[in-house]
Amino acid sequence: MFSIEHDFDATVVTLMDEGESPLQEDVVLTAFEEVVQVEQYDPRSDSIQKISISMAQLRELAAALNLPEGVYRIDRPTR
Repeated sequence: MFSIEHDFDATVVTLMDEGESPLQEDVVLTAFEEVVQVEQYDPRSDSIQKISISMAQLRELAAALNLPEGVYRIDRPTR
């Protein structure tokens, strides 16, 4: 299950784990104009773990989810 919210300066997607036990904490993706932040609560450290990735990295991650094992480069259109 997931939810999508549009804030003033970002889109927030929350992914909720509904699978079999052991379940993972919710994952929150906050997409700003130039960066995406991924957050998840870590019960071991009792803190939120956060990473930031560029929009280019996000596009590559999305592409990688549907590709077989290997090394790839996505050609970007020139301006």
